[in-house]
Amino acid sequence: MIASIRTRLPGALLAAVLCAAGIQAALASEESVDQATHAAMSMDAHPKRGASIFANNCAGCHGPQAHGDATRNIPALAGQRFAYLVRQLANFSGGERDSSAMHKVVSSKALQKPQVWVDIAAYLNNAPLISAAQNGAGDHLSLGEGIFHEQCASCHALDARGDDDGFVPSLRSQHYAYLVAQIHGLAAGRRHNVDENLMRFFRSFEDSDIAAVADYLSRLQGPGKDRKKMRGDGTVVD
Repeated sequence: MIASIRTRLPGALLAAVLCAAGIQAALASEESVDQATHAAMSMDAHPKRGASIFANNCAGCHGPQAHGDATRNIPALAGQRFAYLVRQLANFSGGERDSSAMHKVVSSKALQKPQVWVDIAAYLNNAPLISAAQNGAGDHLSLGEGIFHEQCASCHALDARGDDDGFVPSLRSQHYAYLVAQIHGLAAGRRHNVDENLMRFFRSFEDSDIAAVADYLSRLQGPGKDRKKMRGDGTVVD
């Protein structure tokens, strides 16, 4: 199809056609991820089964307690928001987030099912938080706190635990190096369905601002505000 288009259209028009095709493909991919997320959220969760799946497929990188690995920029997942985890597994499976390591894992048929995502998310959401995440140098914590409260708390809440619906992630009990890497990644557009305004916002940050915010967040320990609720299947998630 593309080859036949190339033979008939001048360069500028061809570029426009290919750009439009790329936009349509991106929208279709995002819609597919939305549908998969919705399907998963409607399913009963089985945390014990999720624990087994995590141990067999995810613990090799994220650790047996899901506390991550700061030296490899692997995030702590223990205690992360339930809905956010489901959404991110859908994103990785649908190619809406960049990570060759994650794409390799979720490409297996065992992890392609929405039921698996909701089981893993239910397990991780109730897993004990890491007691001490990796921190930065601690030089500009007041600056980091100020930036977060002024610029980020409207979405992530003042305690950095995320929104009431759970699709905005908790930033507490997370490794400094991972937070820094993710802010740079958001600015670079490595999450395909992130609002352009948010990317521009992060691009306005100086490296020192990013370091300060990440360092401040990495020192927020404990669960923050309790947003736990019982799902229809009887599981309690945050």
